[in-house]
Amino acid sequence: MANLYLIPITLGESELESVIPATHREIILSISHFIVENVRTARRFLKKVDREIDIDSLHFYELNKHTDKKQLHSYLDPLKQDLHIGIMSEAGCPGVADPGADVVRIAHEKNVKVVPLVGPSSILLAMMGSGMNGQNFAFNGYLPIQKNEKAQQIKLLEKRIYTENQSQLFIEAPYRNLQLLDDLLQNCQPHTKLCIACDLTLETEFIKTQSIEAWKKSKPDIQKRPAIFVLGQ
Repeated sequence: MANLYLIPITLGESELESVIPATHREIILSISHFIVENVRTARRFLKKVDREIDIDSLHFYELNKHTDKKQLHSYLDPLKQDLHIGIMSEAGCPGVADPGADVVRIAHEKNVKVVPLVGPSSILLAMMGSGMNGQNFAFNGYLPIQKNEKAQQIKLLEKRIYTENQSQLFIEAPYRNLQLLDDLLQNCQPHTKLCIACDLTLETEFIKTQSIEAWKKSKPDIQKRPAIFVLGQ
């Protein structure tokens, strides 16, 4: 029986061997059909796995916010020919904060075996490195863009920290990181803790947790760098 493999990829230009188990290579090289968020990123990753891989012989099905969901069932057609399929996000683990979850749902409906492979998840790495409550946490994706709505959301998330003892994680487009940081500093209580986890798994990795009051005294250079923000106590 063919399987649907969820294949994590590097979070940036980190060394493949440092974040992806060597045992994945054999599995990846047994797959000729890939459902990917970005074809260019996927091709580059596969070349990292094996420089001799015949990229032109592989089949790629793009899955992102522009994809018509009516197409998704057809993406799994190779399984009928007993051909494995791999899903890859643009970075990190597919199916987590990623459109790949839609395909995984369909696979379960079709009784296809789903095999998640071990790899880097920026969400879990940030949570692990934050020092905050890892027993109860929530990932909230992107906060609203509009300033008033964003302020309301920040205050709501901060309230959950104290009423539910729940750590709150979220992200922002890298070019808006400093704007989000300013919004957090303006809307959170001075004693609330904020962890900024930036460039995870890269040589420039930065992870630091301190109070909002302390962050106001020294803002880090995080503009245009992929980051995860964690609020807690």
